[in-house]
Amino acid sequence: MNTNGRHLLLELGGCDPLALAELDRIRAAMLGAADAIGATVIEETFHRFAPHGISGVVVIAESHLTIHAWPESGYAAVDVFTCGKLDPNGATQFLVDQLGATSVHRREIARGLPEE
Repeated sequence: MNTNGRHLLLELGGCDPLALAELDRIRAAMLGAADAIGATVIEETFHRFAPHGISGVVVIAESHLTIHAWPESGYAAVDVFTCGKLDPNGATQFLVDQLGATSVHRREIARGLPEE
């Protein structure tokens, strides 16, 4: 099995705390990131924590995108899982712009088992 999939891990620092505190802005950013990579959105859910923080998942036909945001720290952790020919890297600059990140740490991992 070879899925040719990719997993992009983003750690976004120096983000706009207001952007990370508003569920509608996080939702729009994540749906926009899915659109930026050409993904097919199937479902999405987001949850606000008390006193602060938001987590969300966007299920795409090609796998999923997740975010965990800490507005009090200006930090967001984002995973972009894709399979097939989608390039998850198109989500990076979109999310940096939408969340106002001033630092980005990214790691990419190939997915799938080698064919036997």
